[in-house]
Amino acid sequence: MALIQVNYLSKALYREVPLNVILPVDRFDSDSNIYLNRDERKYKTLYLLHGLLGNYTDWVSRTRIQEWAEEKDLAVVMPSGDNSFYFRSRTPWNDYGEFIGDELVRITRSMFPLSDKREDTFIAGLSMGGYGAIRNGIVHSETFGNIAGFSSAIHLFEDTSEEANIGLFDNIEEASKTDLNPKVALEDMLREKRTAPKFYLSCGRQDDFLKVNEDFRDLLLEKGMDVTWDEEDFGHEWDFWNSQIRKVLDWLPL
Repeated sequence: MALIQVNYLSKALYREVPLNVILPVDRFDSDSNIYLNRDERKYKTLYLLHGLLGNYTDWVSRTRIQEWAEEKDLAVVMPSGDNSFYFRSRTPWNDYGEFIGDELVRITRSMFPLSDKREDTFIAGLSMGGYGAIRNGIVHSETFGNIAGFSSAIHLFEDTSEEANIGLFDNIEEASKTDLNPKVALEDMLREKRTAPKFYLSCGRQDDFLKVNEDFRDLLLEKGMDVTWDEEDFGHEWDFWNSQIRKVLDWLPL
């Protein structure tokens, strides 16, 4: 298993961007006590997003994702999303939706032996990254077969008052009517009769985001989506997200 840091010039963001990539490259054979080359094949891939105030190193430094990905023979791509909420911002050269949903997938598939099959391509994230995974996973449902969100910050459009506008939008009420709102993105996907991803949603019972995640879970179920739900006695914290990433790796079709 290799942990690779990549910097490349992003057209969507108009600057060099960093990412970490966990890549299966060999396996340890306990009988012979040596590393063996893996078969020549394309790897299933998880695009894993960090939360607000974080960066591309968070998942590796705060969880056991590298160890567990190795067990599952899974490639994991962890980009930096700044504080963007992973969609196009009001300022130029900050189209994080295009970056996450399209460009990053194309670029990493060209760099590494990653499967280009929808059923082998997954997206997940925590908090801000949970929102980014859900929204972009739905908008780009032709790319991602499975979506997971932990403690997802999908409360952005529940209150469209000016006080709730945290500076991401020129007009939050108008933005709530677009596919930036996961509920609108879901309706668009259903209207266009695109194949729906499978969903894994979770939240801590002591997390302020519990109610909005429960409500979104219920909406998905009402619309006939395949949804797995989990909750534990945690708040908005890394102990919960470490526990959840292990559960999601068991849930994914690996």
